[in-house]
Amino acid sequence: ARGEVAPGEFIPLAEDTGMILAIGRWVLREACRQVKAWQERWPASAPLTIAVNLSARQLQHPGIVDEVRAALAAAGLDPQSLVLEITETAIMEHLDAAITLLTELRRLGVRLALDDFGTGYSSLSYLQRLPVDILKIDRSFVAGVARSTEDSALARGILTLGQTLGLETVAEGIETAEQLAV
Repeated sequence: ARGEVAPGEFIPLAEDTGMILAIGRWVLREACRQVKAWQERWPASAPLTIAVNLSARQLQHPGIVDEVRAALAAAGLDPQSLVLEITETAIMEHLDAAITLLTELRRLGVRLALDDFGTGYSSLSYLQRLPVDILKIDRSFVAGVARSTEDSALARGILTLGQTLGLETVAEGIETAEQLAV
C-alpha cells in the first residue's frame, strides 16, 4: 500500500525481475485497444495515433514482433496508428540485431521513434542505418532553449538533422510558451 509509484522507480525493478515483458505486453495490447476505441468514438481525417515505449529487455525478446502483430490484430488497429519508441541506449548494445528487429517492426507498418536523442551515443553513422521515422529531441535540450544559446543551438541542430534525413522531429517536454515559441 505504497500508493502511486513513479515509472523511474518501478521500471528498473520490472526490468531486473523480467516482469517488464508481461507489463510491456499488457501495455501494448491496452494502448492498441484504447486508441482504436478513441478512433471509433472520434473519427477524424487523420486518425489518432498512440506511442508506446519499448524497453531494452523487450527489444531483446525474440517474440516482440509477434506480440506487436498480435496486439494490432486483437484491436483491429491500422499499424500506422502505432508508434513504437526506442531509446538510443536500448539499441546500441546490439546495433546490428536492433537494425534487423526495427526493420521487421517497420514491415508490420508501425512507425518507429528514436527517443531521448542527443543524450546517449548520438552517432550520426548509426542514425543513417536505423529504420526510424521520428527523432525525439530529449527534454534536457528543450528545457533550456529559451534561456541557453547552447541548448537552443543543439535543439535547432537536431531539428535540422531530422529534417534533412526526412524524419519527423518531436521536441519532448515543452512546458512554457517561451519554449514553444523557440
